[in-house]
Amino acid sequence: MPVDQKNRGLAVAVLLASLVALGGCASTIADMAMPADAPARQKDANGYLPVHDLPPDRADPTIKPADQAKIEQELIAVRERQASTAAQAGK
Repeated sequence: MPVDQKNRGLAVAVLLASLVALGGCASTIADMAMPADAPARQKDANGYLPVHDLPPDRADPTIKPADQAKIEQELIAVRERQASTAAQAGK
């Protein structure tokens, strides 16, 4: 076995060992970086986010129908203006 293969194998073994050793420290480093006055993180026993818990429906729409119609008309006008400009440039 040539020396280069031994060195390469040794380098790969050292790299893997260091990755395993440092991989276990990731969560404790994140906990140490928190400031002292930060609120404590909640420990969720399940570990999964509540996917099926949906927020309640809104009482009023986010955009009033009149404002939505105005925005749609502005977008239509811009689209028509761009189409006419592109048609003139294509001639």
